[in-house]
Amino acid sequence: MSIEDRIREQVTENDIVLYMKGTPQFPQCGFSGKSVQMLKACGAQFKGIDVLADPEIRDGIKRFSNWPTIPQLYIRGEFIGGCDIMSELYEKGELQKLVSGTGS
Repeated sequence: MSIEDRIREQVTENDIVLYMKGTPQFPQCGFSGKSVQMLKACGAQFKGIDVLADPEIRDGIKRFSNWPTIPQLYIRGEFIGGCDIMSELYEKGELQKLVSGTGS
């Protein structure tokens, strides 16, 4: 299975996926930590995937999304963005709607 197929499987089998540095319990960078905090504040149940534990995923996710940075958030198979975009959405109340399934 190619790395793109593995990633596609991960984002389709889980409603909310955060590709991050570290784990939700132990984030390894400030941006990943902030992203986890925002998702938890929204009450989101999500799968965290540690890109530091798998260099193939770390490189593959950047190609898959055409987005150069980590963390990366996917909701119901759709790429949402990184920490800055998540912050903007959170401040507007949009991230809460997306994770609850009431957003567009």
